[in-house]
Amino acid sequence: MKTLLLIEDNAEIRENTEEILELAGYKVLTAPDGKKGVELAIKNHPDLVICDIMMPVLDGYGVLHMMQRNDELKGTPFIFLSAKSERGDFRKGMDLGADDYITKPFSGTDLLNAVESRLKKAEVRKENFTPDIQGLNKLMDVAGGKSALQNLPEGRNTEKYKKKQVIYSEGNRPQRLYYVQKGKVKTYKRNDDGKELVVELYNIGDFLGHIALLEGGLYKDTAEAMEETELAVIPLEDFEGLLNSNNDVAVQFVKMLARNVSTKEQQLLGLAYNSLRKKVAEALMSLVRKYNASRDEPFTIDISRDNLATIAGTATESLIRTLGDFREEKLIDIQEGAIVIMNQQKLAGLLY
Repeated sequence: MKTLLLIEDNAEIRENTEEILELAGYKVLTAPDGKKGVELAIKNHPDLVICDIMMPVLDGYGVLHMMQRNDELKGTPFIFLSAKSERGDFRKGMDLGADDYITKPFSGTDLLNAVESRLKKAEVRKENFTPDIQGLNKLMDVAGGKSALQNLPEGRNTEKYKKKQVIYSEGNRPQRLYYVQKGKVKTYKRNDDGKELVVELYNIGDFLGHIALLEGGLYKDTAEAMEETELAVIPLEDFEGLLNSNNDVAVQFVKMLARNVSTKEQQLLGLAYNSLRKKVAEALMSLVRKYNASRDEPFTIDISRDNLATIAGTATESLIRTLGDFREEKLIDIQEGAIVIMNQQKLAGLLY
């Protein structure tokens, strides 16, 4: 349960507002003036503060100023209440660091919408999102945009791709976002000698192509179907509309892209300096993490040796020899060409 601090000198307004917030499921602390409000904030560390501006002892501007100087309270969502609607009062409050401003008289709906919105934005700022598709889904869930993102593919044109068919190519300009409805997709880069390096793997329920759309540049990799695949196609303008409607989502996307750079740097270091056994073990575990969400064991991976070699960043012949070693060590088994992970814990232990 979220704790809200309401600072309001008018007893009737304070009691009515407290009742509305409690009916909505919030725990509410109240104070009749700014000084007592700051004392309650320091003691209880509320999740959000709703504060009147014109009050005795210490006004709302003073409350916000004192909270901003306190390291433990700084950044707490802060909503001003005021009967004054002049733009100068509004601008002063926002310049001091307030998150929102509600003019009296206000409806219960307006109040609750403002509170819910600011609490969600605070959660987005606090969360640490991984630079991958799972991070994207978590971001949209916390930001309240998950349903909007999930609805994007509905009613869209669907394109079917055969195994090894290219979806988009490096160097082309993106015009749409893709959503995997069926199958598996890999993105990869290819050097002048024709060697491939797998950049990312995608599964049912994943979006792909969003990085190039966000960067506003060209595709920096090539996407290819790893098996029979169906993709929903979402126009660029629809994806941009979602981002433009939620600034916090856009900010977090930028942060995710920055962390993605660090992740790829670590991946390149591993490919450059890890032993062959570590490279193959990491490739197998990356597939387990991606396609075995329930962590079932044994887990079967039906993937061509060429594709697995590109994920590991090694030659196919070297990969096959290493798989043979892993089989002898009872880490994996091979049944009708498919790789069966027999001991995920020991296989993961090879990475350290």
